[in-house]
Amino acid sequence: MGFKSKKYSIDSTDYQVGQDNISKWGMDVHNTVFVASLGLSILFIVTLLALPPADAKAAIDSIKGAALSNFDFLFMWGANILLFFAIVLAFSPLGKIRLGGEHTTPDYSITSWIAMLFAAGMGIGLIFWGVAEPTAFFTNWFGTPLNVEPYTEAGRELALGATIFHWGLHAWAIYGMTALSLAYFVYNKGLPLSMRSVFYPLLGDRVWGKAGDVIDVLTVLVTLFGLATSLGLGGAQAASGISHVFGMENTLYLQQSIIVLIMGLAIVSVMRGMDGGVKFLSNLNMIIAFVFLGLIAVLNFTTVLDSLVTAVTGYVKNILPLSQTSGRDDTTWLHGWTVFYWAWWVAYAPLFGMFVARISKGRTVREFILCVLLIPTLVTTAWMSIFGGVAIQQVIDKVGQLGLDQGIADVSLSLFYMLDAYPFGNFLSIIAVVLIIVFFVTTLDSGSIVVDGMTAGGKLDVPVKQKVVWAVISGSIAMLMLWIGGTESIQTLQSITIIAALPFTIILLFGSVSLIRGLLTEVDKPQVSANQIK
Repeated sequence: MGFKSKKYSIDSTDYQVGQDNISKWGMDVHNTVFVASLGLSILFIVTLLALPPADAKAAIDSIKGAALSNFDFLFMWGANILLFFAIVLAFSPLGKIRLGGEHTTPDYSITSWIAMLFAAGMGIGLIFWGVAEPTAFFTNWFGTPLNVEPYTEAGRELALGATIFHWGLHAWAIYGMTALSLAYFVYNKGLPLSMRSVFYPLLGDRVWGKAGDVIDVLTVLVTLFGLATSLGLGGAQAASGISHVFGMENTLYLQQSIIVLIMGLAIVSVMRGMDGGVKFLSNLNMIIAFVFLGLIAVLNFTTVLDSLVTAVTGYVKNILPLSQTSGRDDTTWLHGWTVFYWAWWVAYAPLFGMFVARISKGRTVREFILCVLLIPTLVTTAWMSIFGGVAIQQVIDKVGQLGLDQGIADVSLSLFYMLDAYPFGNFLSIIAVVLIIVFFVTTLDSGSIVVDGMTAGGKLDVPVKQKVVWAVISGSIAMLMLWIGGTESIQTLQSITIIAALPFTIILLFGSVSLIRGLLTEVDKPQVSANQIK
């Protein structure tokens, strides 16, 4: 049984996974995508080496600023539309369709599945911004949401609510629709795990040619640079924490040593395979994270309860005004925070989408969407409310370093400043550093699997050494960028990733249309397995 409509039919193509692949040195890669991705990455690094870091950052930042300012409507409404698509699909008859066919069973338990998608999605971001973001909004650090008055009760409610807005339903809709599109075309239509596959209903056999190569190369670059950016910023934050707790000097050597440690652990995880590597680390992540969250909640029980209610209230009351670009007086805040976040989630969507697609076989569309939207949103709401609420209360009560500074003095140390207010703050800080490192090992491991799969023509099973190669390349880019110009160079890389998210937003929107066209072919016909569809 084929994937047919009036205009396209997967049965009509002779495409085979790996037909354009080359095998050399025990590796199996898609010739065009691998060479183009590697070549453009090297060209990018060489170009940056030739420019002074400050000049490169200024030039790229100006382009990023123009993209965020002039196309804010595209990022904002792109996220709104993807959330709308997700909700409609979940509650429509198409929600009954199972990824892989009617009789397919999930490869992972619901607990392990959620742990892996959460760790790959934004687990590390919660550590970095859990304290910093709500505190920044409350204290007018680079503007306040909707121009609310800082240091007020209304400012506290909107600070917590806007933080949940950035990490809640919209973010996970961007991730979820990307992952669902990939999973459906891989498991129900027998196509390779590659972004080009999503566009078969729109482009037909042209996806196996230059058009598909362009889509895949752009996906690889966005994913690779996003991964290297996260690794560089995470290494810098972990180094700040270690320096703060143990009194060590926060040097380039320390930051790069941490990245080498993360690379080494990621390589071990990659070699252990999906179950022994990513699954194990993701479960470990969640255990440590919930213990950490529980300790903070118990120590601040009254504040935490009030913060949870305040955050949910602020989110529900302000989700509509925060979702618009017109009529806003807080344009500096809007472009610097919300639009930036939407672009970042889009840039990270291929990494998350391809990894989660690999682990989601056997889930129904409805189960997939509801779990991806609701469970991580609930967890992030709890995390941001607890850590953000406690931090804001320290500012209000003038407790600890946050209270002394009346806000943020150093973003990378904001979490550790909050923890210092407790008698056993060093112990909590050590837990935070361990959590940062384990989260990054999981991210680098899953990211290496994704990039490797894309450069191998969408194959699910590839030689382990290829995954190791991409883990090393990602870490090396982060180390090189730190060496070139410290965090300035890492921020330049982040800006490039944001710029690349502009065309990728359009790609994701067309991908969702393509997904719906594909799902409609399932209507009025029995469910079958992917093997039967080929």
